[in-house]
Amino acid sequence: MSISTPFIFRPIATMLLTIGMALAGGVAYFLLPVAPLPQVDYPTISVSASLPGAEPDTMAATVATPLERALGSIAGVNEMTSSSSLGSTRITLQFDLSRTVDSAAHDVQAAINAARTLLPSGMPSNPTYRKVNPADAPIMIVALTSDSLTRGQMYDAASTVLAQKLSQVDGVGQATINGGALPAVRVELDPVRLASNGISLEQVRTAISATNANRPLGAVEREDHYWQVATNDQARTAAEYAPLVLSWANGSAVRLRDVADVTDSVQDVRNYGVMNGKPAVLLQVFKQPDANILQAVDKVRALLPQLKASIPSAIDMTVISDRTPTLRASVKEVQRSLLISVALVIMVVFLFLRRARATLIPAVAVPASLLGTFGIMYLCGYTLDNLSLMALTVATGFVVDDAIVVLENVMRHMERGKSAMQSALLGAREIGFTVVSMSLSLIAVFVPILFMAGIVGRFFREFAVVMSAAILVSMLISLTTTPMMCAALLRTPEQEARRRQARAGSPSKRRWDAFWQRVSDAIGRFELKVRAFYRRTLAWGLRHQPVVMATLVAVIGLNVYLYATIEKGFMPSEDTGRVMGFIRADQSTSFQAMERRIKRFLAVVQEDPAVEYVTGFTGGGQANAANMFMSLKPLAERKVSSDEVINRLREKLKNEPGARLFMMTQTDVRIGGRQSMASYQYTLQADDTAELRLWEPRIRQVLSTLPELTDVNSDVQDNGIQTKLVIDRDQATRLGLTVAQIDNTLNDAFGQRQVGVIYNPLNQYRVVMEAAPQYLQSPETLRGFFLVNSSGQRVPLTAFAKITVSSTPLSVNHQSGTPASTVSYNLAPGVSLSQANDAIRNAMAELGVPVSIRGSFSGSAGAFQQALAGQPI
Repeated sequence: MSISTPFIFRPIATMLLTIGMALAGGVAYFLLPVAPLPQVDYPTISVSASLPGAEPDTMAATVATPLERALGSIAGVNEMTSSSSLGSTRITLQFDLSRTVDSAAHDVQAAINAARTLLPSGMPSNPTYRKVNPADAPIMIVALTSDSLTRGQMYDAASTVLAQKLSQVDGVGQATINGGALPAVRVELDPVRLASNGISLEQVRTAISATNANRPLGAVEREDHYWQVATNDQARTAAEYAPLVLSWANGSAVRLRDVADVTDSVQDVRNYGVMNGKPAVLLQVFKQPDANILQAVDKVRALLPQLKASIPSAIDMTVISDRTPTLRASVKEVQRSLLISVALVIMVVFLFLRRARATLIPAVAVPASLLGTFGIMYLCGYTLDNLSLMALTVATGFVVDDAIVVLENVMRHMERGKSAMQSALLGAREIGFTVVSMSLSLIAVFVPILFMAGIVGRFFREFAVVMSAAILVSMLISLTTTPMMCAALLRTPEQEARRRQARAGSPSKRRWDAFWQRVSDAIGRFELKVRAFYRRTLAWGLRHQPVVMATLVAVIGLNVYLYATIEKGFMPSEDTGRVMGFIRADQSTSFQAMERRIKRFLAVVQEDPAVEYVTGFTGGGQANAANMFMSLKPLAERKVSSDEVINRLREKLKNEPGARLFMMTQTDVRIGGRQSMASYQYTLQADDTAELRLWEPRIRQVLSTLPELTDVNSDVQDNGIQTKLVIDRDQATRLGLTVAQIDNTLNDAFGQRQVGVIYNPLNQYRVVMEAAPQYLQSPETLRGFFLVNSSGQRVPLTAFAKITVSSTPLSVNHQSGTPASTVSYNLAPGVSLSQANDAIRNAMAELGVPVSIRGSFSGSAGAFQQALAGQPI
């Protein structure tokens, strides 16, 4: 007795089991999450630390290095990069795929706690971490605009309501706000008026800080009453701060408004955001590394109407970028292809079998096998994505083979005169082992994919498992349901003849039978011709076996040659309709100059007929940098690809003075944690920072001349300018001053120093103090500032310090704890990634770079090299 025998004798039980499996798979299909690709994001965590006023070199040495030592000891860290700029450090940790982001987060917090004692005591708060990859593109960008509210009021709504609520959405890792700052009271001091009244900057700071006490005051009570004590100790607006008395001179009060302009403004005036030419605050939503992007976006969109109702009605919310439409469209296209492939398979089977009952058997086996596979996918935690649906589409051909093999063997016995039951029993017993061996041999083809290393292996693991699962389910269906249906549905030639005879009495049925007989005969004649041609070619092949074998060897050799020589890439280029732009100006560029330049760039981009929305922002600590996001019109409307739009805009903007615009299409797969201005990266490392700074410009210059590359740029920012006060410590001491006093005075004047807090039920706002704008135009204005020593005497800065101008780094980058710089590049039109990487390796060899400078591909280019290393040729 074969394995099929019990199922053939119990048709009802077999059909119920098949229907149950199909129903379970159908339910699983609707429960499966939808994604563009398998969930194989590297667990990535971003650690941030701040030390206001600290130079990049100081941040790298005192903050980044201790944290890197502690974080680098965590198990499973694949890549650790850091970037230190003025007052801030960001460290990005990328973990091995075997780790989960939640377990890695626990280790990161423990490492931060262990390193806390090694960090500077002046840090305002402990380092924090986020489960987000800063190099990822946002999954959604929302622009806030208004015709009546200020940028600060829009930013306040975004910070107080929108960012808080969006960060709570499942799957959202972070919601960042750009293009503005929180409302604040700004105190812009006039050093000349201060000097004439004998008031120092520190006196002003102390007076403002004491204005908002907000201390507990206690209560008074008696036997039957209880009174809380309250005072008007809170100043909330510029009008309440302006009358603040700083000192008394000749019986008259010197008030804050006498020596400063006090206004209701924003915390940081050096921020600018725009959307289609209108002032805007931009809210960027990032997903967690392990989150499903479609589910996260759906939850965010469901929340947006509620959020819109909770902010002032004068604010317009516009979703200007959403990564999901192209993803949904691609998944739907693959789903449609799967349905078409199933329909075509069944149609072809019907044309060759030419029997409705016989065709019904594979027509049931194929969908049942695919539905059963959906159930296995659900149990494995997989998603409906392009690769899993592609696997099912390919598997359709394998699935139908099993049913056809069993069906043909059963029909062969029926044509020899046996009954349907006898034929099913005998045919299933004969072919059962063949079906099992066929299925196992097909599965064996996909086993090596399960052991592929790296992210490419994880991408295709789901493909291999889904394919293998479909073949296994098909094997079970072919050994159970298919022979049972053969026994129940197929007719012997005698039964078929009696059926035709019974239908002969009906004219309409007779005409239909005659028509179908003519169609069947035509298909039969074509099949005979195909068989005759095959018989002739087979006979020729058997007579010329050496020629056939030589042809086989030649074809195999040709395939090996083509595989070795064909150009290779990592991911196919895609047109998502979203373009990211990065504007970089000279490192000494001011915020005001950068604001003018971004306006010019955005105006040119907005005029392009393919652009629907364009947004940009600058500020936030990088005066010479600006970011831009473009949402293109639908492809059917714009008629050109995103790459063509980029090339068109690049040509228009290449001669814009003072800045360069780097653009790239926003892709759905990005690997690595370092932010860059192009799609691919090549990282240089050295133990000696000076040597790295010597060789990096040479290497970048050579790479920029390669025809295979475009948009070559670097993250090195080591040529900013600084005004440095060289303090004569002995002279300062003789004048009754300390270095701390000097630093505090400079911070008061030039640091947008936060000197007070305004408490509000929903948020906390700052009082910001600095010199008036006209005293921030040139280093020469430093000569007009003075300090008050311990004796109350005014001492100018020039009495104990020399003012010099020198270069300084704007950022210091590390990778794996050592100094590093990253050269980013895009591919020239028609160039593959393998060609570009080969050109870089050849250029490095010809340049004669010393062994102390270590170069390696990182990000997507690094993953590509790792994938190639695992290939036999």
